[in-house]
Amino acid sequence: MTMLDIDFGQATDPGKVRTNNEDSIGSFLPDSRQQSRSHGYLFALADGVGGLDFGEVASATAISALTEGFRKAQAGTMLINLLPRLIQNANAAVHDSALVPDRRGNKMATTIVACALRYDQAVISNVGDSRCYLVRNGVARILSTDHTWVNEQRKLGIISAEEMATSDSRHILIRSLGPEMFVTADTTAITVLAGDVLMLCCDGLYGGLDEHDIAGILSQNKSAEELAKELVSTSVENDGTDNTTTQVIKVRAVERVGMYRGRPYHLRS
Repeated sequence: MTMLDIDFGQATDPGKVRTNNEDSIGSFLPDSRQQSRSHGYLFALADGVGGLDFGEVASATAISALTEGFRKAQAGTMLINLLPRLIQNANAAVHDSALVPDRRGNKMATTIVACALRYDQAVISNVGDSRCYLVRNGVARILSTDHTWVNEQRKLGIISAEEMATSDSRHILIRSLGPEMFVTADTTAITVLAGDVLMLCCDGLYGGLDEHDIAGILSQNKSAEELAKELVSTSVENDGTDNTTTQVIKVRAVERVGMYRGRPYHLRS
């Protein structure tokens, strides 16, 4: 029987302007076939909000809370329910860490995007403007939702997608982890196919690459690690004004299942 099989790679670069890197990445990789079915895989990326103190602390705190929560989750928990709950827990962890006496009064915030995979399903959950892309048949599409002021303006028809891409306000977030006690993540689920490539990244990466560039790089027959390094180096070369980070997940094979009352059952191929 085919198991979910993936190739994973990641890369990060502080960019040409900043000396410190406020991005954080983390993952949970199952160590057995059984754990692959009971828990699955988790990949997560956080971008500490620039201009606020302790951006790197905020992003590292969020990733740590998320990956640890995923590891401890009850076997078989539905990913679509689990991910937004873990993001809420990560939000609480960032919010609480700002209350430590030596940080009192310093605002802490971070974006987060997470992708969990099990059987033939991928669940993507995010807060802020870090993104998850799917590349299938040479075409890239965004699976996450940008929680930015300009994206809200675009949805209301006030500005166009072209104006949004070049707006000076494009980095202004309307939602992030940390500032409030509660936050709502946007969550979506898709069925993945063998040959799909999923890519998590911060705004520093897509600031230097458009969807056509991303699809072109990720459609190459290279390892996930090589693709991650190429995405980062090309983006930094093109722009490089921000920290630039990515995680690349190549889906080599999936385990096809159906769901009945929340429980998986195997489909005959």
